[in-house]
Amino acid sequence: MDEILTYAQAEPAGAVTYAAADGLLSSVWLLVAIPLASAAILLLLGRRADRWGHWLGVAAIGAAFVLGLTSFFQLRGLENKSVELSLWDFITVGDLRVDFGLLFDPLAAVFVLLITGVGFLIHLYAVEYMAHDEGRRRFFAYFNLFVAAMLLLVLGNNYVMLYFGWEGVGLASYLLISFWYGRPSAATAGKKAFLMNRVGDAGLAIGIFILFATLGTTQYDEVFSSVGGLASGTVLVLGLLLLLGAAGKSGQFPLQAWLPDAMEGPTPVSALIHAATMVTAGVYLIARSNPIFSANETLQLVVVSVGALTLLMGCVIGAAKDDIKRVLAWSTVSQIGYMFLGVGLGGAAYALAIVHLLAHGFFKANMFLGAGSVMHGMNDQVDIRRFGGLSKYMKITWITFMMGWLAIIGMFPFSGFFSKEPIIVAAFEREGWTAWLFGGAALLGAGLTAFYMTRLFVLTFHGPKRWTEDIEHPHESPKLMTIPLILLAIGSVGAGFLLATSVPDWLTATAGLGGEHAEHAAVLPHWLLTTLSLVVTVLGAGLAWALFRNGTATAPQPAGVLVTAARRNLYTDAFNEVVFEKPGIFLTRALVFLDNRGVDGLVNGLAAGVGGGSGRLRRWQTGFVRSYATSILTGALLVVAAFLAVQAGWLA
Repeated sequence: MDEILTYAQAEPAGAVTYAAADGLLSSVWLLVAIPLASAAILLLLGRRADRWGHWLGVAAIGAAFVLGLTSFFQLRGLENKSVELSLWDFITVGDLRVDFGLLFDPLAAVFVLLITGVGFLIHLYAVEYMAHDEGRRRFFAYFNLFVAAMLLLVLGNNYVMLYFGWEGVGLASYLLISFWYGRPSAATAGKKAFLMNRVGDAGLAIGIFILFATLGTTQYDEVFSSVGGLASGTVLVLGLLLLLGAAGKSGQFPLQAWLPDAMEGPTPVSALIHAATMVTAGVYLIARSNPIFSANETLQLVVVSVGALTLLMGCVIGAAKDDIKRVLAWSTVSQIGYMFLGVGLGGAAYALAIVHLLAHGFFKANMFLGAGSVMHGMNDQVDIRRFGGLSKYMKITWITFMMGWLAIIGMFPFSGFFSKEPIIVAAFEREGWTAWLFGGAALLGAGLTAFYMTRLFVLTFHGPKRWTEDIEHPHESPKLMTIPLILLAIGSVGAGFLLATSVPDWLTATAGLGGEHAEHAAVLPHWLLTTLSLVVTVLGAGLAWALFRNGTATAPQPAGVLVTAARRNLYTDAFNEVVFEKPGIFLTRALVFLDNRGVDGLVNGLAAGVGGGSGRLRRWQTGFVRSYATSILTGALLVVAAFLAVQAGWLA
């Protein structure tokens, strides 16, 4: 280990002051190493670890959480709340020097606690959920790999380290989404997620290339201290490329189509992807790169627009879905849209977005695991139209799911109210007409969220029974599944207030995050916006309760234009198919034809010509002297004839 350094970012310009670190902060690298080593052991030992491998996976994440928590408390005691570990030279080529280094600062610390804390509960839940699956040991190996890659992503001290973890998350997500690869739908979903993320990853990679080409470095502190010297156009292009990468990982427009299909993996995978790891990576990237995004107002406007559009799309589509996991998936798309809206607003709203991200980690993990509990008790049924009345049979799941439902719709005093409502207020603090546009979108999204999430809750747990009794026999899940639900439900109730009152101040130690609210006063008073938020929430929830309290038809019904469009994902999949997939298939087939008939045809034709000519010439090789003498004589006569023709001027 070359050096262990501590620094404080005193200004957004990126100035640093180094000091020696000690204690557990010098062992932050173990946060990545422990789950990575566990994954390697489980994969290398193979079936010999089948009996106990799942407990090793749980213990690894538990140990990482304990280490992250103790490191967090030690970091709080430092005056300069940032620790950098330079482990070794990772890349040294010409002028490019990249350290394999880690950064443990306030922003990284809160992500570490989310990833390992919520991740531990999901791992514990998965022990029972995957109990009868023959691939459980392999599942936990991939699970540990996923967590290790995400921790590297948030702990890297430069963009190359971030990209290293970024690709590790992509690989692990592919392995987990397509875990049941024998199912065509799972294999297709895994490929879809992998390929769509390649689009975003290409944008991020090109952005990193631009950073090195223009600034000569990829280190966070050096990049951020030099952003002010870049041309406005360069900053805009760089930010758009980073945004493309963020949109891919976080399932934001226009790269959102893969996220709902990720439900083909086991339910704990859905919870880990949507609550604690993959989809939060894009928000982290923009928050970490805040000096870049804050340096260009047009760039911020694009981020806010993407967030507002995606949150409304997620709400509209989620209201038309009947698969319990896909409703939750589209709700994730929508809630991440709120986070993009927050980070796009800049200033203090960066911290507000992180608060919502952390609160969302609790209630969304709670609801996904609750959905898994419902599926466990209903013979893997996922159609909410075929549930109803489950509150009588699955009381713990019902109560804990209720806590998540009240949190996600933003009902006071649950966590979503304290994390989402400030973002709505911040959107109304923009200048001019954009305050009404983006604030109105956030407010409308709150009402729509209350509607479709109440529809999900009511159709699942209330109303008349609609299941087939000779197939489904609802029952409560085992304790290993309900204990994580209870703990996450507690977080769904109280985490929002605790986070909203502590995280913004904590993040002031990270440049550009936290601090005071925007200078512009909101176009409407704060108390009125809070009241409106609660009113639209109650109206949305009340409308859904009135419409669905007696159940709904179990077969698809004729619907209007909007509902039909929502059922078809607002035709975004059809658009991708027409604009990208079909032209891509045509181009591929054309290139294959050109390769087969053109390139291969030329090579094969030349080979056939040489072979055919050689075969014909071979017939002249008879072995008879008279044949060779005749050939020589014929050749000599042709030469003499040609000579005479030249002399006579016939060939002049």
